[in-house]
Amino acid sequence: MDPDLATRIDALLPQTQCTKCGYAGCRPYAEAIAAGTAAINHCPPGGDEGVTRLARLLGRAPLPLDPANGAWRPPRVAVIDEAACIGCVKCIQACPVDAIVGAARRMHTVIASWCTGCELCLPPCPVDCIALVPVAGLPSAKRSRERHEARASRLAREAAESAARLASLE
Repeated sequence: MDPDLATRIDALLPQTQCTKCGYAGCRPYAEAIAAGTAAINHCPPGGDEGVTRLARLLGRAPLPLDPANGAWRPPRVAVIDEAACIGCVKCIQACPVDAIVGAARRMHTVIASWCTGCELCLPPCPVDCIALVPVAGLPSAKRSRERHEARASRLAREAAESAARLASLE
């Protein structure tokens, strides 16, 4: 796999990190495309326009968006019905860009300007207090990629700190 090609493909993806393509995020999907193991038409948030950009980069014919991965939708962001929120933190744990803030057993809220509309917060919510609402646009792909990478770094750091604390107890 050509890492430079994967980076150029990743730059064309919308960075919603929604996993609808069947991969754990936009970068793994880009790497699979670069390796020739994934088709270019599995990204619903990118829509037909995204498929066309990928086809142009790779010198391929555009394909219709694969309906098995979902349909393109206009930009939407999550909104939490704060009166119904029970503070379970499951939505916070699911958000790939840390756009949901709150504390355990306290109300949560979404920072709309960070939300990618990935929908990953919907399934874990036990009280169905999250809805998606239309917006004019989503954050830039660059900003969403940076937020996703920052979250991954934070989670890795927290895991290492936890492992070090456990090791010190032995």
